[in-house]
Amino acid sequence: MTVELRLCETIGVPPDAVWAAMEDIETHTEWMADAVAITFRTEQRTGVGTEFECLTRVGPFTTTDVMTVTEWEPGALMGIEHRGVVTGEGRFRLRALAGGLTELCWDERLRYPWWMGGPVGEQTSRSVFTRLWRANLHRLRAKAERSAS
Repeated sequence: MTVELRLCETIGVPPDAVWAAMEDIETHTEWMADAVAITFRTEQRTGVGTEFECLTRVGPFTTTDVMTVTEWEPGALMGIEHRGVVTGEGRFRLRALAGGLTELCWDERLRYPWWMGGPVGEQTSRSVFTRLWRANLHRLRAKAERSAS
């Protein structure tokens, strides 16, 4: 089963200010409600090749995913590969808008094992992650706008 999501948020600061709020991967736990703890597996903390474990909790479900940064373009793009029970790819894309604003889009493609519920599990996870990640983007927006002021 595969779930694809795309969520976008308009943020009231330029892309460089949004990037500054999100480039430190260790602080993702501050705005991602589902990310409980991040432990780096590499000495590298930024850029392509950075690898870390993310203790993730969604409701009663907890898992530790291994994540690797696959794309890194400061002020524009961060790509992550997920490995664990759920595998997939995620991307944060930043685009400058008029008036010094930023459109941040979060794209995820997640693959679940068959035993996680088939079509019912797919629909449930789509609904849960849409609500959860939209709230995460709201928190990131608040962090970026607060830091820039």
